[in-house]
Amino acid sequence: MLVWERPEPPDRPVPAPLNREQIVRAAIQLADADGLDAVSLRKVAAALNVGPMRLYGYIDTKEELLDLMVDAVHADIRPTGDGWREVLRSLAESTRRAAHQHEWLADLIGGRPQLGPNTLASGESVLAAMDGVDLDIVVPAVDAVNAYVIGAVRREITERRAERASGMDKTQWQVAFGPYLVRTFATGLFPALAKMVHDGPHLDADQTFWTGLDFVLDGIEARIAR
Repeated sequence: MLVWERPEPPDRPVPAPLNREQIVRAAIQLADADGLDAVSLRKVAAALNVGPMRLYGYIDTKEELLDLMVDAVHADIRPTGDGWREVLRSLAESTRRAAHQHEWLADLIGGRPQLGPNTLASGESVLAAMDGVDLDIVVPAVDAVNAYVIGAVRREITERRAERASGMDKTQWQVAFGPYLVRTFATGLFPALAKMVHDGPHLDADQTFWTGLDFVLDGIEARIAR
């Protein structure tokens, strides 16, 4: 029986009441502050001021706890809009916003499908918006959007982490490594890269994300139109 189906232990007359929601909320707060390495059943129990053994019965393993954390965040990922394109854009926007708020989410999405109720509700909203489109298009289309969003979000979070680790933001990094690129491009070995750096658009993170997403959605729209 998965954690979503398993009932919680009955209430007990103890000084510190406990339930799964409290456990998950405490775990998310730890992860938001210090990353997933800060999350363990022992640390969560300490944050709740209870003994570690109190958590068992509510949650059996750390993997279950991580699944519950991801599903809790998906309560805020509820795609809306008129038509499949607006709904897929809403899915992308809300997933990105959630990952910016909870950076650890980028480390947990993209693997096997999440099966929690909030995650399933999000998927239901997307598929319902594509009702009437052939499933042979719907399935790879939704997979393509999810793959794009996950990749883009992970890149953004990796950049954030690199800024913190190096103490340099993107502009400072470019200034530091600019002279190397100037010397390298002067060799004439990389003319296409040199043209891109000198003449190409320099988009900020938001522009990069939405432009790339529009490329994906335009491709889906063209395939549906066939």
